[in-house]
Amino acid sequence: MSGSDSGGLMSSAGLVRYFDAEDRNAIRLDPRTVVAAGMLFGVVVLVLRAL
Repeated sequence: MSGSDSGGLMSSAGLVRYFDAEDRNAIRLDPRTVVAAGMLFGVVVLVLRAL
């Protein structure tokens, strides 16, 4: 059992370190802005389907 599950934690550690690092050139968005943009996009799609 330890042979099949031994690499899971080690393989995900690099991804956690990669996504945890802050990039100064990254676009920073407030989560509320993302949710509002998604809701607005949904409303636009509904309006366009109603036409």
